[in-house]
Amino acid sequence: MDDLTHSPEPPERVLNSVPEPPAPPPAPEHGVGWIFVGRNGIRAGWGILIFIIVFAAAAFFGGFFLRAFFRQHARTGMMAPSVALVLEGYQVLCVVIATAIMALIERKSILAYGYQGKARATRFVSGLVWGFIAISVMVFALCQLGYLAFDGQNLHGAAMAKYAALWGLVFLGTGIFEESILRGYLQFTATRGVGFWWGALLFSFLFGFAHTTNTGESPVGLFSAGAVGLVFCLSIWYTGSLYWAVGFHAAWDWGQSYFYGTADSGIVTQGRLFSEHPVGKILWSGGKTGPEGSILIVPLLIVIAILMWLWWGRRGESPFKGQAWRPAWSRRPRVIENESLENAA
Repeated sequence: MDDLTHSPEPPERVLNSVPEPPAPPPAPEHGVGWIFVGRNGIRAGWGILIFIIVFAAAAFFGGFFLRAFFRQHARTGMMAPSVALVLEGYQVLCVVIATAIMALIERKSILAYGYQGKARATRFVSGLVWGFIAISVMVFALCQLGYLAFDGQNLHGAAMAKYAALWGLVFLGTGIFEESILRGYLQFTATRGVGFWWGALLFSFLFGFAHTTNTGESPVGLFSAGAVGLVFCLSIWYTGSLYWAVGFHAAWDWGQSYFYGTADSGIVTQGRLFSEHPVGKILWSGGKTGPEGSILIVPLLIVIAILMWLWWGRRGESPFKGQAWRPAWSRRPRVIENESLENAA
């Protein structure tokens, strides 16, 4: 009877995959569907194209309602907070609409493209602090070297608090919009398709190129805009989110345009705390462009990047590790071998 009893097979070595959310429906291997859908859902290129079309359509139709505000800006020659608040608010709305539609198509949360992750409040506040410190260092250096001269204080009493709050809201909108439009859905989707740094290089170039529409821009200003974009991408590489970049961006613009009263890409704000004017050669002073047009911004950005590496880069791995330069087709799913069964035997 013992010979007829079935003995259980010894347990085999088990491979345990990294826990993942439920996979999307399998991609079609042939036909028209294969062109549009891959193993991770809609292909990155098509997603980026749809996002751009939706955003452009929303911005185009909204432009009809904003022309009166633009005409007011053209008449005064200065950016009023009421005009800027409406403009930035509508731009944020357009990018939210485009992102929400793509999140619906891809069956993800609208926050999945840069607004998730841990320590969100800490990173946002840290970005605010470092953004104001950075523009303060830049202005201090220009003053000490004789390339910037202050003319005096413009606001006092309740007007200081009023305009500080209004411009704070405006530049918070600027930070949210400009980071979300190029480093939100587009950056995260490009990472899924061609790799993080290819997307970062492309969208940082576009970020700099977009500033050519500003009448007061200079070649150095355009270069610095693209370089700043790469620094913001570096923060995303380390933190996995946009919070630090949004905070830094908002505080830099607020400090530059309201607190110190310098020009920003040739635009001077109405209701600025101080008045100033550039002195000397444009290459060093920035001229009508403002501090961003000074060549001194280059060493400042290098120092910021080094500090980011010292603080974040040496403390842990990037959440995008394995997606730096490699396109999607060259990546393999990571499989972790479970050694616990062997150790328990």
